[in-house]
Amino acid sequence: MTAGGAMSGERNQMPVAACEPHLAPPLIQMRGIVKVYPPNVLALDDVTVSFADGEIHALVGENGAGKSTLMKVLYGLVHHDQGEIHYRGRTVRFRSAGEAIAAGIGMVHQEILLVNEYTVWENIVLGAEPVDRLGRIDKKRARNEVQAIIDRFHFALDPDAVVANISVAARQKVEILKLLYRNVSVLILDEPTAVLTPQEIPQLFAELRALRDEGHTILFISHRLEEVLELAERVTVLRKGRVVATLPTAQTTRRELAALMVGREVLFSSRRTPQPPGDVVFAVEELCYEDEHGRIRLQDIHLHVRAGELVGVAGVEGNGQLELVHVITGLLQPTAGRICVAGVDLTQASILERRRYIAYVPQDRGRMGSSLAASVVENAIMTHHRLNPRLTHWRGVLLDWRRAHHFTQHLAQRFNVSMPGHSAPLRALSGGNQQKVILGRELLLECPFILLDQPTRGLDVGSIEYVHDQMLAMRRAGRSLLMISANLEEIFLLADRIVVLHRGEIVVDLPAEQATVEQVGRYMLEGKG
Repeated sequence: MTAGGAMSGERNQMPVAACEPHLAPPLIQMRGIVKVYPPNVLALDDVTVSFADGEIHALVGENGAGKSTLMKVLYGLVHHDQGEIHYRGRTVRFRSAGEAIAAGIGMVHQEILLVNEYTVWENIVLGAEPVDRLGRIDKKRARNEVQAIIDRFHFALDPDAVVANISVAARQKVEILKLLYRNVSVLILDEPTAVLTPQEIPQLFAELRALRDEGHTILFISHRLEEVLELAERVTVLRKGRVVATLPTAQTTRRELAALMVGREVLFSSRRTPQPPGDVVFAVEELCYEDEHGRIRLQDIHLHVRAGELVGVAGVEGNGQLELVHVITGLLQPTAGRICVAGVDLTQASILERRRYIAYVPQDRGRMGSSLAASVVENAIMTHHRLNPRLTHWRGVLLDWRRAHHFTQHLAQRFNVSMPGHSAPLRALSGGNQQKVILGRELLLECPFILLDQPTRGLDVGSIEYVHDQMLAMRRAGRSLLMISANLEEIFLLADRIVVLHRGEIVVDLPAEQATVEQVGRYMLEGKG
């Protein structure tokens, strides 16, 4: 569809259930915002939305709906083609993020950008360091100013901690404090809970409410609708670059928001049907791993997954999940134990040899699951170009690009991937479509065992539903699936059995029907008790 056609087709339609309860002039008003990316991709189509002073306002929508683009327009990272932005009663058009910050608007992105070797206070003041009369950095003053702002907003942080040694949740707080240090009054948070554990989210929300109570305005992009309803006063829904609704959260439900996002009803109940599992396909026995410093990361792991069975691994992040995944895939060598798939001992096998038996969907699709700078077709054929002789000439010497594009087209059709073209870089796709490329590539390997590490992290409700459906289809087809997830709701929706990792040990292995969220949560926090 051309940009002009898309903009003209529904111009006179009003957003569904639009609501503007604030009588005072809005702090920020974005009117008729249009953004078109080359070659003719309409990202924002006549978007009009307003944000009140001192509110928490959520933006939701499918991957690619325009949420992040709209906020980057406000923040000066993306320049819009049409429309106006009014801020504090005057028309603005920020040419850079620096101009936006100077005006009091800051943004915390999904990817945290800090200097790992610096301390917390050094990262916060970086680029805005106070200086003495001789122009030298006043370190004592800088640290004291950071401590004062930590105390003022009740952020549980040690200003002298080295960033490399603190949790992801703490790093996110550092990013927020960097903006508060620069006197920002409008905070844009892009998926702030995507990398947090369930136990870390309440503390973040308490801190955000405290900021609001101090007069800050918080614009909160999220896919997690239950969190939106808990935290925000109002929510704006975008679909395909257009605003379809702005609602008080007290007057809507998760089901209604999901339907507005995707244009249809979304099911939140389990669609897993009982079926008897087959023979054991994946098994690890007495698996142990010590890191280079001699610290035990995995201790005596015994785990099996049968054909037609999906096992969920729960646990607070940092309790051995990543090490377990890396040992299974061959990125780390176990200190002891065995790994078998379909009766084949893979303990000492190369990564390529393991790929004949193990399909792997990693938690970080941008760094581990793909090459964002490479084309869609190059990402689609990864591993296939080594294992599928039909994609090459002369016994693997040369790639057959015609067949590679045909394979990519097959993947796109089967897994419903929306993209501008096979040659487009993968980063041009939305997060949901990137995940579909990775998921499709791995499932088309037709391996007996599928390892999924946080397979729906950062995805919208429609994409999550799609990924879940594909996983359950593999289960019905007799594949063996092991899923690591920080989302307990996801585990209870999909898993036949639930195991909990705590400090590198499996502390419980339960049939899902016999487990409760409270019980699993207790094992996650306390271990065997």
